[in-house]
Amino acid sequence: MYQRGQVVKSLAGRDKGYLLTVVSADETNVFVCDGKERPLNNPKRKNPRHIESVGMCISDNQMASDRALRKALAAIKAVI
Repeated sequence: MYQRGQVVKSLAGRDKGYLLTVVSADETNVFVCDGKERPLNNPKRKNPRHIESVGMCISDNQMASDRALRKALAAIKAVI
């Protein structure tokens, strides 16, 4: 199951290949944001089969604003 702050990679859809972070999750959907195309106040609903975990998490401080989220995801993308 996906947890808040977990970094995932999109496997399908228009955002295929993008790094996203999980904002929330329920039984059937995961809500993800990237801070640019999908800001924190408008998360995208994704099917859990269409994303995969990259094994990293970001803190709530890094999810405080869209700018901080973009910066955190860019740093993770540079490492991967």
